[in-house]
Amino acid sequence: MTARLTRGTGGPARLRDLLRSGDTIVAPGAFDPLAARLVEEAGFPAVYMTGFGTSAALLGRPDVGLLTMSEMADNAGRIAGCVDIPVIADADTGYGNPLNVIRTVGAYEAAGVAGIHIEDQVAPKKCGHMEGKQVIAPDEMAQKVRAAVEARSDPDFVIIARTDARAVEGFDRAIERARLYREAGADVLFIEAVMSDAEAAAAIDAFPDVPLLFNWAEGGKTPPVSLGRLRELGYRIVIFPISTLLAATAAMRGILQEIATAGTPAAVLSELPSFGEFTEFIGLPQVREVEQRYAASERAPGDRTGG
Repeated sequence: MTARLTRGTGGPARLRDLLRSGDTIVAPGAFDPLAARLVEEAGFPAVYMTGFGTSAALLGRPDVGLLTMSEMADNAGRIAGCVDIPVIADADTGYGNPLNVIRTVGAYEAAGVAGIHIEDQVAPKKCGHMEGKQVIAPDEMAQKVRAAVEARSDPDFVIIARTDARAVEGFDRAIERARLYREAGADVLFIEAVMSDAEAAAAIDAFPDVPLLFNWAEGGKTPPVSLGRLRELGYRIVIFPISTLLAATAAMRGILQEIATAGTPAAVLSELPSFGEFTEFIGLPQVREVEQRYAASERAPGDRTGG
């Protein structure tokens, strides 16, 4: 039996298998390893490392391009190391030109994620559902996609090309860009911030043989669409980037207000996981098992080994 405190056996091959299965991959967002473990516990086949949530969790700031590549890859690695389901990670703009994209792919692959998406925004980028975005030239982005595809060491590592052009240049131009990125080698296309069910359907019609990702951005520019409808349309990946972040924020506000008002959280402890339940969930039994396995054996005084 192998002693292991890290996990992370999901990997690119498992994500490829999921994509080939024909099922819609539902991947809720995680901003840290704890959230990722909860996603896995709930039975989802994959987890999405949200850039929006990572910025909020690591910096307490909005998703406006403040995090560096290494900070994002480090968080992706911590998430991938604690779950056995594939991790799809936000890699923003690739953090520069094609040369930077090559380094980005290497860093995320080394972190253990199954795939990344890169986008065609001008740096510093913004959350795809914020105002004021700008996009780079489509040919420039195509070269970044090509660099990403050629840089991966594992051919199963999934490259997702995202275009933010819908809000800047219109839907038709976003489709044209996505087609160019597919030609550059992207495995999956991500047309950010579609504005209606009709646009969501039109994107699928434009790429009948290409896996598409749908961003179910909570409170964003895209109107809510049922998962059943997205499955009917044929979306292969659906991410829910900030549900866990918003839920955690609401829950923490509630408990802090209780402490501020009542002086202690005693009245609501029954609504929370117990200390023992929580430590078991985050792996204390495995830690104890490893401690026992490698505990130093007691020896009698004067006991010696060797010739």
